[in-house]
Amino acid sequence: MTSTPDAGPAVAELAALARKLTPSCGPVRLVGVDGHAGSGKSTFAGRLAEALGGAPVLHLDDLATHDEFFGWPDWLRRQVLDPFARGEAARYDPYDWELRRFGAPRLLEPAPVVLVEGVGAGRRALRPHLALLVWMELDAPASWARGRHRDGIGLSAFWDDWTEAEMRHFAEDPSRPFADAVVRQVQKGYEWLPGPDSAARTTRSLTERDELTPPHGTVPKQPPECFNSA
Repeated sequence: MTSTPDAGPAVAELAALARKLTPSCGPVRLVGVDGHAGSGKSTFAGRLAEALGGAPVLHLDDLATHDEFFGWPDWLRRQVLDPFARGEAARYDPYDWELRRFGAPRLLEPAPVVLVEGVGAGRRALRPHLALLVWMELDAPASWARGRHRDGIGLSAFWDDWTEAEMRHFAEDPSRPFADAVVRQVQKGYEWLPGPDSAARTTRSLTERDELTPPHGTVPKQPPECFNSA
């Protein structure tokens, strides 16, 4: 059985970094946590939220459905991103995977940092509105094996459908090449390194004094505009 990793200094560093970033959607700094299903995204996002003093976490599993695993961008825009762009609270309808229907609306406040966690959190439609994109570094076969073990044999058919859909998704709309930080679970907590796209964004490096230190030649990223309500 896999133990829950400690938060460790890497989580604290990324939390400090997120607080210093320019808001990316209205007053909100959206932080995406992406990776393969079973890679540890939810656990890491929970640790990061704690380090941020209880930052809200939007789980993309609440927007996916049995019929459309990755058909949620329009819902996300209407229910979350548009309200955030106006500085308002978001209200979204979470999907109940057991009852196969949407449940009662949930409120999501426009906190200084909001985490968006799930497969596809760094997809093309969402990426311009993220202040930071984190990729959980565990390859697909290992991630899926962990997920299958966690969910048990009763969900084997679901996992067969999911893995096929996930492969198609990342083939058409990859996230890892655009990650600002790559996070790996290690024996004691986590470690992180600048991601493939880190040079294109505001510096992600921290000194021992927990201050941002721009790598040589880094050009700070300009804050993107969020979705328009029209």
